[in-house]
Amino acid sequence: MKKGKKYTAALEKVDANKLYTIEEAAKLVKETSTVKFDATVDVSFKLNVDPKQADQQVRGTLVLPHGNGKTKKVLAITDKLEDAKAAGADFYGGQEMIDKIQHENWFGFDVIVATPNMMGIIGKVARILGPKGLMPNPKTGTVTMDLAKAIADIKAGKVEYRTDKEANMHISIAKVSFDEKKIAENLSALVEAILKARPAAVKGNYIKTAVIHTTMGPAINFTFNGR
Repeated sequence: MKKGKKYTAALEKVDANKLYTIEEAAKLVKETSTVKFDATVDVSFKLNVDPKQADQQVRGTLVLPHGNGKTKKVLAITDKLEDAKAAGADFYGGQEMIDKIQHENWFGFDVIVATPNMMGIIGKVARILGPKGLMPNPKTGTVTMDLAKAIADIKAGKVEYRTDKEANMHISIAKVSFDEKKIAENLSALVEAILKARPAAVKGNYIKTAVIHTTMGPAINFTFNGR
């Protein structure tokens, strides 16, 4: 497939054989954006883990220092409606919200947070929510009695990271409009979280490849302490 002039020009700025520092990568990722809109900055990792093994699954969340530029709509499934409203949930309710998802195929939200006592009714639509990655989970802080903190974290730029079946991981960390320092600080925070999440069972090199790129922009390999 023939590549466009803008992409080709951007690609020429990137040395495919070089491992850039986080600061260099943050600067270059802005320079290699080829689209007119405010592109998303994504990070991709290839990990040396076997996701089929329970003790080698890498999953977690973190609140990026500067958010990732995306505003997420939160649905709170709870009987504490006033608490959910005060905390800033975009939608809140109980069984009626589950019915809306089940019978109206409604997905006007990005994240679900829930109080533990509501997991029984949410389980009835687990087959619908699960494949979309929307099922609340205590491990990601979306099943909690502290709705205020959960919602505040999400609104502040909380992101989830997890390996897929091929041991790859993809996370959006910023927008091209962010300045270099904010992109670098978000990237550093993500790298630190991934390194801390290293399974004890993993031997040798943990992160095989680490790449940052924009929407439709070229991949930039980067390095960091510990790799």
